[in-house]
Amino acid sequence: MAAVRKTLFFSVLLLSFIFIASVTRVDGALCQRPSRLFRGLCFRSSNCASVCHGEHFADGYCHGLRRRCICRKPC
Repeated sequence: MAAVRKTLFFSVLLLSFIFIASVTRVDGALCQRPSRLFRGLCFRSSNCASVCHGEHFADGYCHGLRRRCICRKPC
């Protein structure tokens, strides 16, 4: 009975490892560039994102000491 439990345990463990190893995550690269239309210092990423949407980008965020609006989208 103990041998059956060990075999079952290791079988489930092996199947779990195979399942975890087979699941891969694919991340696309993000292209980004400074906004052409945003003016002034960028303090709210939501404002930056709104301007970037108008420039046909997926998202935008405030970045750096100079607080620039950076737009980004999947490449």
